[in-house]
Amino acid sequence: MKKQLTFGVIVGSRGFFPHHLAKEGRDEIIKVLGTAGYKIVVLSPEQTQHGAVQTPDDARHCAELFKKHREEIDGIIVTLPNFGEERAIVDAIRLSTLKVPVLVQATPDRADTMKIANRRDSFCGKMSACNNLMQYGIPYSLTALHTVSPSSDAFKKDLAWFAAVCRVVNGFKNLRIGAIGARPAAFNTVRYSEKLLERNGISVDTLDLSEVLGRIAKLKDTDDAAQAKLVAIKSYVATSGIPDAALLKMAKLGAIIDGWMKETYCTISAIQCWTSLEEYFGVVPCTVMSMMSENLFSSACEVDVVGVLSMYGLALASETPSALLDWNNNYGEDPDKAVCFHCSNLPKHFFADVRMDFQEIIAGTVGKENTFGTCVGRVKAGAMSYLRFSTDDFTGKIRGYVGEGEFTNDPLETFGGAGVVKIPKMQKLLRYICERGFEHHVAANFSTIASPVYEAATRYLGWDMHYHEDPNA
Repeated sequence: MKKQLTFGVIVGSRGFFPHHLAKEGRDEIIKVLGTAGYKIVVLSPEQTQHGAVQTPDDARHCAELFKKHREEIDGIIVTLPNFGEERAIVDAIRLSTLKVPVLVQATPDRADTMKIANRRDSFCGKMSACNNLMQYGIPYSLTALHTVSPSSDAFKKDLAWFAAVCRVVNGFKNLRIGAIGARPAAFNTVRYSEKLLERNGISVDTLDLSEVLGRIAKLKDTDDAAQAKLVAIKSYVATSGIPDAALLKMAKLGAIIDGWMKETYCTISAIQCWTSLEEYFGVVPCTVMSMMSENLFSSACEVDVVGVLSMYGLALASETPSALLDWNNNYGEDPDKAVCFHCSNLPKHFFADVRMDFQEIIAGTVGKENTFGTCVGRVKAGAMSYLRFSTDDFTGKIRGYVGEGEFTNDPLETFGGAGVVKIPKMQKLLRYICERGFEHHVAANFSTIASPVYEAATRYLGWDMHYHEDPNA
């Protein structure tokens, strides 16, 4: 899933400012982006003066270049080595018809080189460029500092942040989610609006469990896909004590889901579990789902479609696996700690150690022999980002909340996949969740990427988001 991003670069320049700054600025940004591992689409010095954009013709040349590479370009970076010609910049973006994130960077002046031959005025030019972007209705993002050198460590952080924004925005375009099985009757909380998702360019493909079980029934034990999945399961997690018959059922289930996902071009999935698969097939799907999430093809249980979208948002931003957890228990008397839990399909990336076991909750009603396949262990300590999207039928909008905290090493004796989380002012967050009627599921990721997810969701997707304890507020 990891992809090398491509940025369209617009080098802004204004005629009566020093032209050598545009040339040097273009060379610098190209070097910085190349060193960071990004591909670049930018005008050459043969196409316009110094490869910059300052005239109406330059804007059209740039737009045509971007159009030729529209399937490659993930975002646009506007770099201002001098004041920049504001209208040419925005015309280039508008005429390209690209709908991708835009980052505006301005190079700082030096106090000892403020004479006419070297003065940039990018500090001022950035405001003019942003004003025009606003007038044209083109959404854009800003560097953390108003002016920042492309070669600085601060801009490297800006680039990493912007890349995460681009991955989320572009990863949600034309996304297809597989909804496998019906929503369990006891889980009204995971109801969602397919129409709102579709309006936002996200489609849902459905597959009834009867079709899954029917396809499995036609699959031979010796089928190549089933045997390959069996090998993958055994190499993925310790399976000591798990009956061979249960492992083969998991392998067949995984093979059928994998095949259907490819047929329908679905990237992520939400699967019915509780308790139909256990009663009528005889295993839990947890390990199969864990493996998908581990490979960044997020998978959520209880047909929580918007929950898996939340998982995928974090996975896109961080390029690491996400899990879907319950906000499940208080942790002693500490108001800023809680137990996050599932029973579990967590990717093994989340565990300090993991093994396959049976599902202790459902086993009490359907029998232990029908509940093998959970991934059990303690969630490791580390930085945590959390996210929840939700479709709001009453306002016709997608909404959500995002924030950061940490998984801790606090002692915890329980079952399934569980960890203790610590979140600043957690009681305030919990009140927000309850007052606004959010689901009890939350996506989590070992990262600190709340900021780019918030930027992507609010500025480019137009969703209503709450950033809990936003450090920049």
